[in-house]
Amino acid sequence: MLNANGFATEGHSSAEAFLRRANASRIGCVVLDIHLGGMSGVELWHRLKASGVNLSVIFITAVEDEALELEAVKSGCVAYLHKPFPAELLISAVNRALTASSGD
Repeated sequence: MLNANGFATEGHSSAEAFLRRANASRIGCVVLDIHLGGMSGVELWHRLKASGVNLSVIFITAVEDEALELEAVKSGCVAYLHKPFPAELLISAVNRALTASSGD
Protein backbone atom coordinates (compact mmCIF):
# COMPACT_ATOMS: atom_id res chain seq x y z
CA MET A 1 0.00 0.00 0.00
CA LEU A 2 2.80 2.45 0.81
CA ASN A 3 4.62 1.65 -2.44
CA ALA A 4 1.39 2.18 -4.37
CA ASN A 5 1.18 5.64 -2.79
CA GLY A 6 4.66 6.67 -3.89
CA PHE A 7 6.72 5.72 -0.86
CA ALA A 8 9.90 3.67 -1.21
CA THR A 9 9.79 0.86 1.34
CA GLU A 10 12.01 -1.91 2.60
CA GLY A 11 10.72 -4.83 4.66
CA HIS A 12 12.56 -6.90 7.24
CA SER A 13 11.55 -10.25 8.67
CA SER A 14 12.34 -9.25 12.27
CA ALA A 15 13.75 -6.48 14.43
CA GLU A 16 17.05 -8.35 14.50
CA ALA A 17 17.13 -8.50 10.69
CA PHE A 18 16.47 -4.76 10.57
CA LEU A 19 19.43 -4.11 12.88
CA ARG A 20 21.70 -6.31 10.74
CA ARG A 21 20.71 -4.93 7.34
CA ALA A 22 19.15 -1.49 7.55
CA ASN A 23 21.11 1.64 6.72
CA ALA A 24 19.61 4.24 9.08
CA SER A 25 21.02 7.14 7.07
CA ARG A 26 18.76 6.13 4.14
CA ILE A 27 15.57 5.78 6.21
CA GLY A 28 12.99 8.54 6.60
CA CYS A 29 10.79 6.71 9.10
CA VAL A 30 10.08 3.25 10.46
CA VAL A 31 6.69 1.52 10.67
CA LEU A 32 6.99 -1.01 13.47
CA ASP A 33 4.57 -3.64 14.67
CA ILE A 34 4.55 -3.65 18.45
CA HIS A 35 4.52 -7.44 18.73
CA LEU A 36 7.22 -9.08 16.65
CA GLY A 37 8.81 -12.48 17.06
CA GLY A 38 11.96 -12.01 19.11
CA MET A 39 12.65 -8.39 19.95
CA SER A 40 9.50 -6.25 20.11
CA GLY A 41 9.00 -3.09 18.11
CA VAL A 42 9.29 -1.00 21.27
CA GLU A 43 12.54 -2.75 22.22
CA LEU A 44 13.90 -2.07 18.73
CA TRP A 45 12.99 1.59 19.00
CA HIS A 46 14.70 1.90 22.40
CA ARG A 47 17.79 0.17 21.05
CA LEU A 48 17.94 2.53 18.07
CA LYS A 49 17.56 5.58 20.29
CA ALA A 50 20.23 4.30 22.71
CA SER A 51 22.67 3.89 19.81
CA GLY A 52 22.06 7.48 18.68
CA VAL A 53 19.76 6.67 15.74
CA ASN A 54 16.91 9.17 15.77
CA LEU A 55 14.22 7.91 13.39
CA SER A 56 10.58 8.88 13.30
CA VAL A 57 8.53 5.84 14.29
CA ILE A 58 4.96 4.77 13.60
CA PHE A 59 3.71 1.86 15.69
CA ILE A 60 0.99 -0.51 14.56
CA THR A 61 -0.68 -3.16 16.67
CA ALA A 62 -3.66 -5.46 16.89
CA VAL A 63 -3.43 -5.68 20.69
CA GLU A 64 -5.12 -3.26 23.08
CA ASP A 65 -2.51 -2.32 25.68
CA GLU A 66 -3.02 1.14 27.17
CA ALA A 67 0.24 1.10 29.15
CA LEU A 68 2.27 0.23 26.06
CA GLU A 69 0.47 2.85 23.99
CA LEU A 70 1.14 5.48 26.66
CA GLU A 71 4.84 4.49 26.75
CA ALA A 72 5.10 4.77 22.96
CA VAL A 73 3.31 8.12 22.83
CA LYS A 74 5.39 9.54 25.70
CA SER A 75 8.55 8.39 23.94
CA GLY A 76 7.58 10.47 20.93
CA CYS A 77 6.22 8.13 18.27
CA VAL A 78 4.56 9.89 15.35
CA ALA A 79 1.48 7.64 15.49
CA TYR A 80 0.14 4.58 17.26
CA LEU A 81 -2.33 2.83 14.97
CA HIS A 82 -4.70 0.03 15.97
CA LYS A 83 -5.30 -2.69 13.37
CA PRO A 84 -7.32 -2.70 11.29
CA PHE A 85 -6.89 0.95 10.34
CA PRO A 86 -7.81 2.86 7.18
CA ALA A 87 -4.94 3.25 4.70
CA GLU A 88 -5.30 7.03 4.91
CA LEU A 89 -4.26 6.99 8.59
CA LEU A 90 -0.98 5.24 7.79
CA ILE A 91 -0.29 7.44 4.76
CA SER A 92 -0.95 10.57 6.83
CA ALA A 93 1.32 9.30 9.63
CA VAL A 94 4.13 8.52 7.17
CA ASN A 95 3.83 11.99 5.67
CA ARG A 96 4.04 13.54 9.17
CA ALA A 97 7.03 11.34 10.01
CA LEU A 98 8.87 12.27 6.83
CA THR A 99 8.18 15.96 7.42
CA ALA A 100 9.50 15.64 10.98
CA SER A 101 12.62 13.74 9.89
CA SER A 102 13.43 16.26 7.15
CA GLY A 103 13.34 19.04 9.74
CA ASP A 104 16.17 17.50 11.81
